[in-house]
Amino acid sequence: MSTAPASTPRPSVIQLSIKEKAALYAAYIPLFAEGGVFIPTSREYSLGDDVYVLLSLPEDLQRYPVAGKVAWVTPAKAAGGRTQGVGISFPKDEKSHALKLKIEEILGAHMASDRPTQTI
Repeated sequence: MSTAPASTPRPSVIQLSIKEKAALYAAYIPLFAEGGVFIPTSREYSLGDDVYVLLSLPEDLQRYPVAGKVAWVTPAKAAGGRTQGVGISFPKDEKSHALKLKIEEILGAHMASDRPTQTI
């Protein structure tokens, strides 16, 4: 009986359905070069973990698959009462670039707002 070499764990899959612009504004992370989203979760993640996200946007029936990486972690009981979760950075590819543009189009003037978000 042979043992298979240790394989890397499969990325976890997270479905994130954002139903309104205010929630999209709070979740979107424009500081990441390719864009990204904050996902509230109590599951433990480490920076660099691979995560597969199925993202739904307000007033859009399409689900957008994103093979991203954890680039932000807000731990439980974070300062300022911030929601526990992870920030997922979008990969550098055409689909993600199109998704970033779509999100920024939906947010429009909200992009220049100084309202607090889930991250910064």
